[in-house]
Formats: sequence, C-alpha cells, structure tokens
Amino acid sequence: MQQGDVNELIRGGGLLVVAQWKVNPGEAEKVAGTLRRFLPQAQAEPGVKLFQIGQANEDPAEFLFYELFANEAAFADHQATEHFKRLIVEEALPLLADRRRTRYTLL
Repeated sequence: MQQGDVNELIRGGGLLVVAQWKVNPGEAEKVAGTLRRFLPQAQAEPGVKLFQIGQANEDPAEFLFYELFANEAAFADHQATEHFKRLIVEEALPLLADRRRTRYTLL
C-alpha cells in the first residue's frame, strides 16, 4: 500500500481502535490459529476501513490489533457479528491473561 492509498483510506476520519492482548502461557498458537480464521472475516465487514493483527516477534504471546472503522456504528456492528462472538468472545478471550483496548478519533 502506498502513502496515497493510506491517505485515501483515512480521508473522512473514522474510529481507530488499538488493542493489545497477552495470552495465557501455552496458548499462543491456539489463539494465533483462531485469529487467522477471524481476520479475513473482519477485514470483509462493511464499515471496516483497515483491520490488521500482529503477533510480537519477541513474545509470541502478545498480539496487537490495529482496526480502523468508518464510525462508532461500524465498530458496534463488528462486535455484533457471528464470527466475532464465536471466534473472539467464545474461543479467544477465555485464553487471555490481559486485554487492553483504546479508541482514537482520527485528526
């Protein structure tokens, strides 16, 4: 993606959500597998401008989510999807030691 593409993507603002997960010992590969199944579904949602998940190189039990939604309603819709409820709420969240999520308004 080129800089012009990024600028076009964020034009009109949006809601940026950055989340950090720390997974319980021994659960990193299981969570990574769940996230690999979840990611393409989240990226295809209407109202999602950008959705990326990274796994830390130094500590594979750490995950970073970088999510850009068109607005608060798109974020709410994302959390109401069947794949979010099944893969995130039911499968992944019970395996976490820590979860932090911060919302930002784009300038």
